[in-house]
Amino acid sequence: MLPNAPSTTPVPDTGAGAPPEAVAPLMRGITVLLRLTEAGGVSSLSGLEKATGLARSTVDRITATLARRGYVRLDGRDAVLAPRLMELGNAYLAALRLPGLLDAHADALADELDESVSLAVGDRDGTRFIHQATRRRAMSLSFRIGDLLPAERTAPGSLFATEWGEPEWARWRTRREADPEGRGYPSVPPRSGAYDGFEERVASARAQGWALDDQLIEPGLVAVSVPVRDAGVGGGGDDGSNGDGGSGAGRIACVASVVSHTSRHTAESLREVLLPRLRATVDVMEQVLRETPPPTGEPVVPSGLAAWTGASKQELGREFVESLARGLTVITSFDEGRAELTLSDVARATGLARATARRALITLEHLGYVASYGRAFRLTPRVLGLGFPSLSMLPLSEIAAPHLTALSARLHDSSSLAVLVGDEIQFIARAATARILSANVTVGTRLPAYATSPGRVMLADLPSPPAGDRTAVLDRVRRDGYALVDSELEEGLRSMAVPVREHGGRVVAAVNVAMHSSRRTTEECVHEVLPELREAVTRIEADLHVAGRFRKVPAG
Repeated sequence: MLPNAPSTTPVPDTGAGAPPEAVAPLMRGITVLLRLTEAGGVSSLSGLEKATGLARSTVDRITATLARRGYVRLDGRDAVLAPRLMELGNAYLAALRLPGLLDAHADALADELDESVSLAVGDRDGTRFIHQATRRRAMSLSFRIGDLLPAERTAPGSLFATEWGEPEWARWRTRREADPEGRGYPSVPPRSGAYDGFEERVASARAQGWALDDQLIEPGLVAVSVPVRDAGVGGGGDDGSNGDGGSGAGRIACVASVVSHTSRHTAESLREVLLPRLRATVDVMEQVLRETPPPTGEPVVPSGLAAWTGASKQELGREFVESLARGLTVITSFDEGRAELTLSDVARATGLARATARRALITLEHLGYVASYGRAFRLTPRVLGLGFPSLSMLPLSEIAAPHLTALSARLHDSSSLAVLVGDEIQFIARAATARILSANVTVGTRLPAYATSPGRVMLADLPSPPAGDRTAVLDRVRRDGYALVDSELEEGLRSMAVPVREHGGRVVAAVNVAMHSSRRTTEECVHEVLPELREAVTRIEADLHVAGRFRKVPAG
């Protein structure tokens, strides 16, 4: 980033620029999360000290608190973003409602056209993705949910700018002067003349109701975009722009785009061939928004924060930064049916005193993560910048890896994660143990499903499991919730497995522990191994459910 370029992420301001009521530890904690995000999700503690300008003792306390919260994993001298951090971005996406209502239509259009389709919302003078249906090709998109792009380099940006007021245009002109090549946005390559023609493209988008990206981001990339309008959902933007541009009913809730490569489409063919189908899908999306009433939400009840912070204080002592933990909890008080909350609502949802909740909201609004509308507060798209882009790419194998390592360390036996592929299982993650005699499988190994414990727990979940003599065995596995296979695949090899379930309850994988039969009897496996195995799977499922709330998590 250029020394004088405006950062696309807020930095802590504990001096004259911050309101007197702002919570300095919360600002510092968010800055640590931002620097970790910019580092790709992992950084040494000394690297965080240098990147943030904070004292090492402060970095240590912040990362210890974030680790206690489950947002960061401490791995030796490194801090690593953990999947549970995605609950912050999930709170925004749930409150927005658009992904839950529109994702399936975007996915169906991507399947129909065999092209990538995205949904984006406006974030001040930029755009941020909230959904990606990407085609897997040698030349494919690498944008992620939560990535921030400059408005002038995208077709959605031209459409959002039709609703800008003078504050947004002033912010954009300031950035143009300070960062002429657009180096402040790491998601896109810098280029000279990055801002050229933007105001003309905005005028064109306002007149025709759609916008075109003819290799604005980089050579070869083309896209066509159409706004999805709805007066009731409340739009995806983060501030009070005047909304005087564009046609159609209501404000722009989000923008749908079809993205391709010049080897497949020219700008002209995008307009002639793909734009009509995109418009038809947008019509359906707008109908969905009109016909779906706002949810009422569940009764707001205290989150148990007080009990959790008390236990955290006892465990970490002075290393626990309570005001940071409380401030982040304010973000998660928003959800589906709770898109707009008053101060009293936030205090009730978190169990915080009104004065404490008020200071946290003031701090979050100062940093741009919350916007106020009269007495109500709403999350902004900037929340997605807190680790969501890199974490949204994690496959199940990487989500499970640290839990497998911990399981093997506790049991001193190898553990693995496997998925079902036809009538075989395939190992996609593994944590080995240092023993002279141990189970010898590697990632990628395939084995007959029925002859293995992971295979049996996954076969038992199928709607039509194998018939014949195997039925009784699988019925027992289904009833017990685990499988124990003793010397069936290989003499002396004993293996126990437990299923891994996604949010809807469907089995998507299995975790097993394998050992030589001389290590433990079958009874000892049930009493000693099974509880540890179930605990590890519970932790994997907790991370999987957070990571998979608004996306399909790939296996590996």
